[in-house]
Amino acid sequence: MNLVEFLQDISLKGVKLWCDGDKLRTGGSQEVLTPDVIAQLKQYKTQILQILQEQPNILEVYPLSYGQKNMWFLWQLAPQGHHYNLSFAIRIYSQADIITLQQTFEVLRQRHPLLRSTFPKVSEEPVLQLHQDQELDFLQIDATNWSEDELHKRVTEAHQHPFDLEKEPVMRVRWFTCSEQEQVLLLTIHHIAWDGLSMNLIIKEMLQVYQAQRAGIKASLPELKHSYQDYVRWQKKLIESQEGEKLWNYWQKKLAGELPVLNLPTDRQRPPIQTYNGGSYPLKLSEKLTQELKTLAQKEGATLYMVLLAVFQILLSRYSDQEDILVGSPTFGRNKAEFTPIVGYFVDSVVMRADLSGNPGFTDFLSRVRHTVLEALGHQDYPFGLLVEKLQPPRDPSRSPIFQVAFVLQNFVQQQSQDIRKLFFSSAKGIVDLGELKVESFIFEQYESLFDLFLEMVEEDSHVTGSLKYNTDLFDEQTIARIADHFQNLLVGIVSNPEQRVVELPLLSEAEQQQMLVEWNNTKKDYPADKCIHQLFEQHVEKNPNGIAVVFEQQKLTYWELNNKANQLAHSLQKLGVVPETLVGICVERSVEMIVGLLAILKAGGAYVPLDPTYPQERLEYMFADSQVSVLLTQEKLLAQLPKNQAQVVFLDRDWEKIATETPEKVNSEVSPQNLAYVIYTSGSTGKPKGVLIEHKGLSNLATVQMQEFQVSSNSRVVQFASLSFDASIWEIVMALGSGASLYLGSRDTLMPGAGLSQWLRENKITHITIPPSALAVMPREELPSLKTIVVAGEACPPELISQWSVGRQFVNAYGPTESTVCATMAECSPECSVPPIGRPIGNTQIYILDRNLQPVPIGVPGEIYIGSVGLARGYLNREDLTNQRFIPNPFDNSNINPLLPNKLGCENSKLYKTGDLAHYLGDGNIEFLGRIDHQVKIRGFRIEIEEIEAVINSCPQVKETVVVAREDKPNEDRRLLAYIVPETQTASTNPELLASVVAKQLIPQLREYLDQRLPKYMLPNGYVMLSEFPLTPNGKVDRKKLPNPDISNLSQTEYVAPKSETEQQIAEVWQDVLQLEKVGIYDNFFEIGGNSLLLIKVSAKLQKILKIQLQVVDLLKYPTIYILSQYIKGESISNNDSKEARNVRDTNLKEGKSMMKQRLERRKKHRSRYQVRD
Repeated sequence: MNLVEFLQDISLKGVKLWCDGDKLRTGGSQEVLTPDVIAQLKQYKTQILQILQEQPNILEVYPLSYGQKNMWFLWQLAPQGHHYNLSFAIRIYSQADIITLQQTFEVLRQRHPLLRSTFPKVSEEPVLQLHQDQELDFLQIDATNWSEDELHKRVTEAHQHPFDLEKEPVMRVRWFTCSEQEQVLLLTIHHIAWDGLSMNLIIKEMLQVYQAQRAGIKASLPELKHSYQDYVRWQKKLIESQEGEKLWNYWQKKLAGELPVLNLPTDRQRPPIQTYNGGSYPLKLSEKLTQELKTLAQKEGATLYMVLLAVFQILLSRYSDQEDILVGSPTFGRNKAEFTPIVGYFVDSVVMRADLSGNPGFTDFLSRVRHTVLEALGHQDYPFGLLVEKLQPPRDPSRSPIFQVAFVLQNFVQQQSQDIRKLFFSSAKGIVDLGELKVESFIFEQYESLFDLFLEMVEEDSHVTGSLKYNTDLFDEQTIARIADHFQNLLVGIVSNPEQRVVELPLLSEAEQQQMLVEWNNTKKDYPADKCIHQLFEQHVEKNPNGIAVVFEQQKLTYWELNNKANQLAHSLQKLGVVPETLVGICVERSVEMIVGLLAILKAGGAYVPLDPTYPQERLEYMFADSQVSVLLTQEKLLAQLPKNQAQVVFLDRDWEKIATETPEKVNSEVSPQNLAYVIYTSGSTGKPKGVLIEHKGLSNLATVQMQEFQVSSNSRVVQFASLSFDASIWEIVMALGSGASLYLGSRDTLMPGAGLSQWLRENKITHITIPPSALAVMPREELPSLKTIVVAGEACPPELISQWSVGRQFVNAYGPTESTVCATMAECSPECSVPPIGRPIGNTQIYILDRNLQPVPIGVPGEIYIGSVGLARGYLNREDLTNQRFIPNPFDNSNINPLLPNKLGCENSKLYKTGDLAHYLGDGNIEFLGRIDHQVKIRGFRIEIEEIEAVINSCPQVKETVVVAREDKPNEDRRLLAYIVPETQTASTNPELLASVVAKQLIPQLREYLDQRLPKYMLPNGYVMLSEFPLTPNGKVDRKKLPNPDISNLSQTEYVAPKSETEQQIAEVWQDVLQLEKVGIYDNFFEIGGNSLLLIKVSAKLQKILKIQLQVVDLLKYPTIYILSQYIKGESISNNDSKEARNVRDTNLKEGKSMMKQRLERRKKHRSRYQVRD
């Protein structure tokens, strides 16, 4: 037992100690002053005498309850905060006796000792100290000249004034005098000394005592036979008993395994340290709905609380796409009747864990909830703070531990008098006549949010009211309004059909369904549905035969010339047996012949299959074998690069003399818009590429969209930038030749992004270009007066590119998988666009954002993109299984449209393509892309988007490229995040061992420091591997499967690095002392080597004493390694001496991290952790 525990123990037993010179005197019964107690008094005599001389009253201390310990720690994290200030205010419409009012509060303080307490530290441990002579903090304020707005502002400011729990009273009274007949009384007490039920007690007793004092009599209040200290003793005894062990065993089992973190979609990036800025949105259930819910509860053997909790958990599940939901629920903490009349901090929390697996019907799920609630309440006496301490969940300072949302149904209102109800609850608001005083509740803002969301419901006589409290740093009010509406939609759904499956309960209103499924998808537009793409080209041949069709270096072909050449080759292909649905390979370098060959294949009725000569032999062999092309167009010089195959080979260079003897007349074929136009191979999850089957009608629709959206005309000049093996190439070709424009081809060197490409664009007066954002990013910002339209696609576009390149021209962000004929949505972006959306569906295309159960998700909630379109692919070549998996029956077509919709307009397409892409709707109907589902992993309960980590690492100046993967080295082990790094500056050698030994030792510590300030702990890589370059797929993407296996023994989060500077050594000594470790390294994380919240307080106190600086506990949370803490302290200390250099150091440490992610990450982080590939 340490000194603090000893002092607390004898204080509770009634032992009194005082100094008599250098002697220690004691008082107390012999039963208390046992030989053991006397022995310990002698042992600690010197320290006790010193404490008594310095602080004579310090021994009137008592231990804290577990709840108070937790509350005190939270106060230490933000001593200037006001989120645990609990206030009550009334407006008094009569002349009150202020002297009597002061006397009233003195009576209440004597009756309830916690109202005259402070919470100092003794030996770095918080204790409760009660004061007999503490002055009442009562302040009278003249408000006679204030407006109503000013009055509310000042009352709010008084409520928000922080408490110093160590030195100042925990209770204060403010009296605002507005006039002789109008005053406002504000009572504020820190939560550590009272709770909601205590407030109820105090208000009732305040009114009784005041009236009695005015009448000159003693208030008739029930005798208090117990104290808060009795509760503390009872709680301690319970925890140490067998019953306490049973309680712990229950919660340990109930919360076993990986605890899920609720991933609610937010409107803003979560701050790195939890904030408590709050708002409140009102809720009211109608009398009819309330009665229906009560009837349902009674029928199912449940309570209204259980029904509302179950529906709230369903709501959270639907919003987060999680089946394991943890919700906190406050308890009064007064299970023993003797504690009911005591004022103090009794309230606690229990965890209600919901299991929605298996998609149960609502009544089945309600049965699960009923069982959980009864069990949880039967074990509610185990302190939640102690539960967190013993479970030790992964620490994340940005969230509350274990649960991030809470729910409560207050049903004690009906037990209160009408007067109290009018004062306490706004739904029954009104003036209360108390004889001499006429009062009413004074409502002001105190919406501090202790959780992400807190649904607080109140059961009154005939209906249920309440509020949805929320963190305003995470959510906008309009988002909360939608959540509240969806909660009510679910309630209506369960009373109308309680057997319905939980995933099918109506979340969206009819109006929302109409808007999202119908209005935002009403994209029907005329397009040449009876024409193939080459026939559109032929129309422009007739309109403008002399117009330039294609340009490559010094070669130019008019529309007439190109048409003739393509016709000649098409006739030749037909003689080789090419008919509709025949697959024809084309393997040529970028040239005029490439365009001639492509058009000829289409005119002959066939479908072209691009084969890139730079692909590996193995990939080309697979593509030949899979496609079984009967004819191959190529160039003689490329033949040696191609694998052996059975195709009839046509050389576009060597054989052209023979081909030129064919007639240039129009080719007749039986091809229709429903026939194949091309087959493009894309990467497959099995390692083998898959051929996507695209029909003509999609290209005809695409050409129409491009002409309308990009104003492409015969005067336009379009770049053919992409390789023919990518579908972006046909986007460019169709944009030009389907619109009568000129298509400009360049050599591989010419099209390399940079100054050369800019010069080429300027010299050729290019008007339209489609380019990946990464390529545009390296282009010099030169004047390109002819460039009218830039389309970016293929990857996320940083906002700065838009601001740089969109001024004075059209800038479009386009999205679409190969399976939707290149493009499905597009958005025109202005220079002010901070987060570029992917826009809305193009003509004759429908976009549905759905959850895993194919239910539409609300605005702002991430879901998977499903596409319906006239341009939808037929499927995958020779892959019926994969086709059926990815091309699903459309639940929203005209035959299957939801009967609830007021407008039966659905999608004409019978299939939807399941993209595997995440997105959400913005409020205006635009769509924001959020990443790939298959790039998400689950680490220690957190869903993590790999791309986000990669983006932050790539922002480090010392890093050139990075790839992050999640590894599970052994079955059933936790996954580990591993970062593969290509350094920006490497050694002359690319030897892996040299990279690992030389570069890694320099870079990894710097990188760890960099990431510690920019990523939450659970997103930090567990290890790093240095590479000179990444293995690539044929498409130029990183081949993650070929990344080398690391040496697992060298992948520890930190290697021991000894402290070097004086500050580092001082911090290390404190850590070693507090954690009882022989040594700690400067990169060791405090919480990973045995630290916890209570030990953090000790570290803070010791460091402040040794370093003689102000160091708050929250600083230790922000900087959990010795290295970054020492850097912070260095900046803090010098900045106090007005050093400009030090202020710059501190600015770098503190502000640089906050400015991170201001491009695509700032909005994307809020949702990415929602989906993951299921194991």
